[in-house]
Amino acid sequence: MQSIVKASVFSLAVLFIATGCSQRTVTRVSPDQQIDLSGRWNDTDSKLVAEEMIRDVLNRPWREDFSRAKNAKPVVIVGLVTNKSHEHIESETFIKDIEREFINSGMVRVVQNSVFREKMREERADQQEFASPETQKKWGAELGADFMLFGTINSIVDSYNKEKVVLYKVDLELANLQTNEKVWIGDKEIKKFIRN
Repeated sequence: MQSIVKASVFSLAVLFIATGCSQRTVTRVSPDQQIDLSGRWNDTDSKLVAEEMIRDVLNRPWREDFSRAKNAKPVVIVGLVTNKSHEHIESETFIKDIEREFINSGMVRVVQNSVFREKMREERADQQEFASPETQKKWGAELGADFMLFGTINSIVDSYNKEKVVLYKVDLELANLQTNEKVWIGDKEIKKFIRN
């Protein structure tokens, strides 16, 4: 019996020591701080690509041409950005970064994509039945988009032994919804060298 108790005490001591040596530490850092642990696409890549590409698209002739012809800011909808890369990339996060850059520029107006429009229409329909007449939002007053942005995220991987190079290429296009004319095409590449 004593040997079982001694073995149990010894096992608990070893477990305690092992647990104490492998404790994880967490440090809060600024969301703006660039940290790249794995070499995969990350939040920094998403923000940097969105900032640079939206700065480019907004400074091309299509925007000024539209504003001069219509005497209004163009209305943009951000459509599908398809991930065709070798890894899982949550394109919704990238789309939100793009929308934020568009909106914060003050140069265009941005409308909801089809998924959110449906949710808003459900709410509007609900208001017709349950909200007071003074606060009901009316049908047929939605803002129609003039242009749609869409694109792809691709990657190329080259590796040898314990070294790897990953190239991410983001291609975006802006098209006039009335005419289907492409008014802007942009791309941005990010290349990462990873050594294990």
